[in-house]
Amino acid sequence: MPPSITAREPRPDRDRLVRELVPPPRFDTERFSTYRPDPAQPSQGAAVQRLEAYAAGLAARVDDARGAGGRWWRRGSGKPQPSRGVYLDGGFGVGKTHLLASLWHAAPGPKAFGTFVEFTNLVGALGFAQTVEVLQGHRLVCIDEFELDDPGDTVLMATLLTRLAESGVALAATSNTLPDALGEGRFAAEDFLREIQALSARFDVLTVDGEDYRHRGSVQSPAPLSDGEVLERVEASGGVCDHFVDVTRHLAQVHPSRYRALLDGVGAVGWQKVRPVSDQMVALRLVVLADRLYDADIPVFASGHPLGELFTPELLRGGYRKKYFRALSRLTALAREGSGEVAHGQG
Repeated sequence: MPPSITAREPRPDRDRLVRELVPPPRFDTERFSTYRPDPAQPSQGAAVQRLEAYAAGLAARVDDARGAGGRWWRRGSGKPQPSRGVYLDGGFGVGKTHLLASLWHAAPGPKAFGTFVEFTNLVGALGFAQTVEVLQGHRLVCIDEFELDDPGDTVLMATLLTRLAESGVALAATSNTLPDALGEGRFAAEDFLREIQALSARFDVLTVDGEDYRHRGSVQSPAPLSDGEVLERVEASGGVCDHFVDVTRHLAQVHPSRYRALLDGVGAVGWQKVRPVSDQMVALRLVVLADRLYDADIPVFASGHPLGELFTPELLRGGYRKKYFRALSRLTALAREGSGEVAHGQG
């Protein structure tokens, strides 16, 4: 029998949590030069040019700092000089994460890259003061998939970003416009700028238009496997296998900031007897796990209900629907990759 993920109780220290604030492995080799703007979408090429200039500006600040005795602000100013941040707004699958990762790769360090959820989890693990302490010495902090569906988390992140900006940290962020909100007055950008209030004047919004990921090919879940097939494929891949309910129970015992460590060395994940989730807290933990699985490109093998039915219709109509649709897209992509199909999930 393959090992169980429920036997894992990772306890990463502060240094590891901060050290892992880098782009996902699938973006290790991506750069501005590997991004292919759609000629039919001029905003994509314009975003590349603007971000390349932004990275060059950060490099110039480093040169200025060296001339000012190593300080990360202008000589004689007495305090950091915050630069305007950049915010990439667009639909699913138009390459915003690719662009944000390219900016991170092009910018001078120290620098950090993480999803909105990873930063809120970092605050949960370290506390607000320690999080500010470990990040305020960075030159760039990139926040992928800024989310507005939880007022408490939005205020927390707004406060964190304000403190970092006041310390002279450059900021860059992305957010997905909901597919059914595209074209409605740039819904995500307007909400983002309103919710972060004091930061709004420090961000330039870059629109990245493109074809919605749902029209790029099938995103239907592959047919569920049998329990035996899940076991066979997991054993062949050096993975872990569990009853789906056991996974959801174990996730409740592990802080979400540790989910990446939970998957250390795992070659594949097997879930037996998947069934729809109706509890919001259980669903949100699965969203975080789906993100970490996707980041690590770990195949998923599942029996029971199709992964596309993981969340109940009530959840998919609720306030966190954007997170749930992202998780479905990513889990479907990982399941299709595991089955040998070409995946068309969001990037």
